[in-house]
Amino acid sequence: MNETPTRVYAEIDLDAVRANVRALRERAPRAEVMAVVKSDAYGHGAVPCARAALEAGATWLGTATPEEALALRAAGVGGRILCWLWTPGGPWRQAIEADVDVAVSGMWALEEVRAAARAAGRTARIQLKADTGLGRNGCQPADWAELVGAAVAAQAEGTVHVTGLWSHFACADEPGHPSIALQLTAFRDMLAYAEKEGIEPEVRHIANSPATLTLPESHFDLVRCGLAVYGVSPAPELGTPAQLGLRPAMALKAFVALVKEVPAGHGVSYGHHYVTEDETRLALIPAGYADGIPRHASGRGPVLLGGRTRHAAGRVAMDQFVVDIGPEDRVLPGDEVVIFGDGERGEPTAEDWAQAAHTIAYEIVTRIGVRVPRVYRDGSTATAE
Repeated sequence: MNETPTRVYAEIDLDAVRANVRALRERAPRAEVMAVVKSDAYGHGAVPCARAALEAGATWLGTATPEEALALRAAGVGGRILCWLWTPGGPWRQAIEADVDVAVSGMWALEEVRAAARAAGRTARIQLKADTGLGRNGCQPADWAELVGAAVAAQAEGTVHVTGLWSHFACADEPGHPSIALQLTAFRDMLAYAEKEGIEPEVRHIANSPATLTLPESHFDLVRCGLAVYGVSPAPELGTPAQLGLRPAMALKAFVALVKEVPAGHGVSYGHHYVTEDETRLALIPAGYADGIPRHASGRGPVLLGGRTRHAAGRVAMDQFVVDIGPEDRVLPGDEVVIFGDGERGEPTAEDWAQAAHTIAYEIVTRIGVRVPRVYRDGSTATAE
C-alpha cells in the first residue's frame, strides 16, 4: 500500500530520524548512541525508525519491554538491543536466544536470568541498573554490593556476562537542578565499586536526551536518546527543535469531512462548551481521542487549515472535533488539515499541542493511536502502514 489515507494519517520522515541521530552523535562525539525505540518508537514506528537510526550510526537500540525487543528481532533488525522493563516470569530465555542484552535491577531478576541462561545453554548478556536517585527502577545503593557480588559470581560460572552499568536521571530536563550533580556523584561511586569488584563493562551510561544535549560530563561510553531521535525537544526550557539542531519527524494530518453553516447561538460538540457568537461555518475534522488527539486540549488545540491557524471549538470527541472557520473562509470537504508538524510552514507543533493539553510533547507523539496509518517518507519514496 502506498496511497495516502483519506481520513487521518501520521507522516514520518525517516530522513529526519537519520539527521537527528547524526546530530546527537555530534553532541556526544566520544560516546556511542543508543536510539530508544520503545512504545513503537514514541509513536513513529519501531522497525522503520530502528533501521533508520542504525543506518545513521546508532550502535544500540533500546526498548522498555522484552516484547518490543523480540519484535525487532522478528522483523530482522540487527545491532545491539537493551531491554530494561522486566517482571517476574518474563521471556528471559527468548531474549537470551535473540541476543538481547537485558537489564537487571535486583536479585530476583538475576536469579531468573541465570536460570534462563542455563536452560538456553548460553551466556546471558546483562546490564546492572543503579538507582542513583530517580526512585523508579534500578538497585538502591544499599543493595548494590549484594547485586554486584552475585553478578560477579554468576559471571564466573559463565551464566552471565555483564556488558553494562547504567542509571537514569530524574531532572536532566531542568538544567541546574541539584539532583543532577548528586546523581552523577552516586553513579560514579557505584561504577567505581562495581569495577573494583571485577566488573569490566563495555558501556557505562546515564545520559538521556536532555543530558545528551546539555550535560557532556554525563556522556560516559553511551548516550540513550529517545525523544530527540524523533526531533522533538525534550523540554521547552532547553530550546526548540531547531535551536537544538533537530528536525521533527512526525506530521499529523487529516482531511475535512464536512463544512456547514450554522446560526449564531449554536452549540458545538458535547456539553456545548462552545457556542457560536455569530452566523458562521464549522469544519469537521475526522480525528479524536481514539486516534490520540488529547481531549484535554478541547477548545484550545491548534490546527493549520486554509492557510490559517484555528483551534478546536468545543470538546474533542472520540472520533472527531470541530473548528470554527468563520463565515467567509473558503474551506471545503477534503481539504488538508495539519494538526501538527515541524512548524516550518506555520503549522502547530507537538509542543503547541502539549501546551494546549497541559502535558509534555512526549505524550503528544506517543499517544497517536494504532488506527492512524503511518506514511513513511524516505527520500523520494513513501510507503503506508
